[in-house]
Amino acid sequence: MNATATMTPTSSTTPRAATAPAAAGAPRGLLSTRGLSLRFGGVVAADAIDFDLLPGERLAVVGQNGAGKTTFINICTGYLKADQGQVFFDGHEVTGQSPRQITRRGVGRSFQLPQVFGEHTVRECLMVAASAVHRRPGFLRPMAQAVDADEVDATLELLQLADRAHDLAGALPEGQRKLLDVAMALVLRPQLMIMDEPTSGVSTDEKHDLMAVLMKALDERRVTSIFVEHDIDIVRRYATRLAAWIAGRIAADGAPEEVLRDPLVVKNVIGE
Repeated sequence: MNATATMTPTSSTTPRAATAPAAAGAPRGLLSTRGLSLRFGGVVAADAIDFDLLPGERLAVVGQNGAGKTTFINICTGYLKADQGQVFFDGHEVTGQSPRQITRRGVGRSFQLPQVFGEHTVRECLMVAASAVHRRPGFLRPMAQAVDADEVDATLELLQLADRAHDLAGALPEGQRKLLDVAMALVLRPQLMIMDEPTSGVSTDEKHDLMAVLMKALDERRVTSIFVEHDIDIVRRYATRLAAWIAGRIAADGAPEEVLRDPLVVKNVIGE
């Protein structure tokens, strides 16, 4: 079975209206950064970034390789520590906290290369993800009792993976592995989902079907989202807001069509 067979596009993926880009000052978003900076030797990966993401937004992040996109989300999710600056989530400063601590705050994360347990079944992957963050199983409390089984099953249905629940995760095609990676985060009921290149490695014919499933799931659970993406057609269809990264900075931020017409973005990101 290929990924397309289980991913049905829906009409619920129409983006909502874009919001205005963020301004410096007190944090005012669900996710905010102030003065976020990081260097790798002589390379500036994040250059004093001030950023606010408002609840309900679908933010697409674009930029050439090395522009700082993944560095930014790695700092915000605790996988990297900034040299300077602050990160805030839902009104709390989370600067320097671990990925597990930030996950417990309500931030979900998926990766360019899906982080699934290939030797476990699809359902077991969600159970492990749920138990690892909240209630660890123990000798007297097996994993099946440490997680909400109904929540696991509901999440599998939401991501159209229920029919693969007892298949090994390692046997899934790439599109469904991407869905499983997101499902392992959504089972924890996050407020924010951050996805690093959710369509990379997926065939052109399957990309829109995959994004339709993802966005419908996020909408149904009222999850705000950020996704890094190289496919401009995907950005146009699914983002309500677009931020273009160049050399560790947000070079343009706003409504997708406006950002895509920005001369700096056209020259340095789109390459026309």
